[in-house]
Amino acid sequence: MEKNAGKSSGITPELLLNAYSIGLFPMSESAEDTELFWVEPEIRGIIPLDGLHVSHSLRKLMRRSPYEIRFNHDFEGVIAGCAAPAADRPQTWINDEIRTLYKSLHAMGHAHSVEAWQDGELVGGLYGVSLRAAFFGESMFSRRPSASKICLVHLVERLRANNFLLLDTQFTTEHLKTMGAIDIPKEEYMTLLNAALTWPDQPFP
Repeated sequence: MEKNAGKSSGITPELLLNAYSIGLFPMSESAEDTELFWVEPEIRGIIPLDGLHVSHSLRKLMRRSPYEIRFNHDFEGVIAGCAAPAADRPQTWINDEIRTLYKSLHAMGHAHSVEAWQDGELVGGLYGVSLRAAFFGESMFSRRPSASKICLVHLVERLRANNFLLLDTQFTTEHLKTMGAIDIPKEEYMTLLNAALTWPDQPFP
């Protein structure tokens, strides 16, 4: 991974979108850190939109419709859920500046959430950034079984229906690999990204 640390005070939503367009994204060392650094992985994670893997058990669960799926209903709640410590994630890289920047992108129509609700409670979700025909997944969380996986399935369905070409996961995890995520070299990723950026902004909601 290549990263360039620096002060975060100069980052604007417009600069953030430009960074995505050239293969960069921001992170912080921890939720308490006040600075951001740019990340440009040599190996990038993506989920091919025609290669999503949905296991038999997940399909069976989804047929029971355990959650109500909403889009962009509580974007701030999803970021808060992603930033909260969990048993498998005691620390997070989502600091206050990241929350502020992505809320601004949401207001501009470039950041979106997919949410799982149960009995009026937000129990899982994911958020990311849309730019032209690319969607950059940022983070996800679950408070109920498979809530984030089901949100990911709905995300891919929405992206395919709206003619998106690229779903960037930044990195791959075992969780994402079970659903079809793959690693590709930076050069191949940039080819896919540049192709997606030749399209106009695609609708998400």
